[in-house]
Amino acid sequence: MSVKLLQQRLGRRKFLRESAAGLALAGAAGAFPRLARADAKTVKIGFLAPLTGDVAAWGTPGLYGCQIWAEWINAAGGVNIAGTPHMVEFVAFDDEYSAEKSKTGAKKLVEDDGVKFILMLGGDPIPPVAELSNRTGMVVTTLSPSDLTADAVNVIAPCEVHPIYNVTGVDWLADNKPDLKRAVICAQDDAFGRPSVATYLAAFEARGIEVVDEPLFFDLATTDFAPIMTKMLAAKPDIICLDTCYTDYVHALCEQAFLQGFKGQIIACAVDFYDQVIAKTSKEFVEGMIWQFPDFDDPALNEPQINFPKPNEFFAEYNKRWPGEWGAVSWEYASIMNIWKGAAEKAGSVEPQDVLKAMKEGGKAPHIYGEAEWWGKDLFGVDNALVGNWPVVVIVDGKATIKEYRSIPAWWDKNKDLLIKHMEALGQMYYQRG
Repeated sequence: MSVKLLQQRLGRRKFLRESAAGLALAGAAGAFPRLARADAKTVKIGFLAPLTGDVAAWGTPGLYGCQIWAEWINAAGGVNIAGTPHMVEFVAFDDEYSAEKSKTGAKKLVEDDGVKFILMLGGDPIPPVAELSNRTGMVVTTLSPSDLTADAVNVIAPCEVHPIYNVTGVDWLADNKPDLKRAVICAQDDAFGRPSVATYLAAFEARGIEVVDEPLFFDLATTDFAPIMTKMLAAKPDIICLDTCYTDYVHALCEQAFLQGFKGQIIACAVDFYDQVIAKTSKEFVEGMIWQFPDFDDPALNEPQINFPKPNEFFAEYNKRWPGEWGAVSWEYASIMNIWKGAAEKAGSVEPQDVLKAMKEGGKAPHIYGEAEWWGKDLFGVDNALVGNWPVVVIVDGKATIKEYRSIPAWWDKNKDLLIKHMEALGQMYYQRG
């Protein structure tokens, strides 16, 4: 990628301009301060994710969320390990969404920093880290279960179940707007885009929605999205599916759909910073847009099954510190840490394998949206994805609103063969990945 193109993209997001300085992460790594107690020990957690570059929107906001989580946990006495308080310290390394840099970062975090758990975004940087986790027993998390394989026994997906949760949005759409029958799909051609396209194809087919043209895969270096939108609109769709496109792509595609006169339904995995989409289009244009990630001031997050302490207060504090930078991952890494904390306290240990055993005991765990099961062998080759309910989010009067929680396992039970068919067609099953 050219320096000019990278600078253009860096200029679009405040957090991409300022995250390195603001978090003392210039170059490669940084650590969050902890609230020390005289009788407390320290446990270090690795944060290995893109903090600069094109994919920083799915890394940096999550690091911000972890800062709040650590401060709150430490102020409340830390993590209780067999009666001894442990203060949590996050050690961050910017992998820039690079496999080479993720390998360097994982080695540093494990061998030099002595972390006991590593949080990752997933995708292309996972394979070299999975190799290290096999050698050392380090437990590594991903937000993309399509990273999971039977050979990577210590890589787990305890929060986000990308891409399979996308079926819940399509299911809700089919139930609530049954007259919409023609869809088109586009995505960047990478480890996030392809399995997500397969999932949307299966979800549309399951509900009798015709995908009227071949999915349009575009290069990650794409900057002009007008021709892509023109080609999709030529098929006269009722529904435009933006798949799991990265934030800048979603914004540019929405703007082109608006400029080219599209008035139908848009569905996507994530629409981060949707206020900016509204500013580039109109409030009317985005009305009814569907995706999978809520704002945490939503009243539906106060329901009794939710396993995230004080979500509304978390959202308020986040936006107070970093206004306008709430996104899909702002809460996800913190939600994983809630599961880790419970398992570490249950195990009476912070050692990776002890915590993993406690986390998976009984085949269930408290996922953020309710109790969920460790699942995935048929799709990923290993039961290392924590799967249960997931929210369907719709823009109503300019605001992201949870419409319903829907069961991913229930969809899978009915449509397993359909999803595997489409995953195989795009070479995305675990036994097809090298």
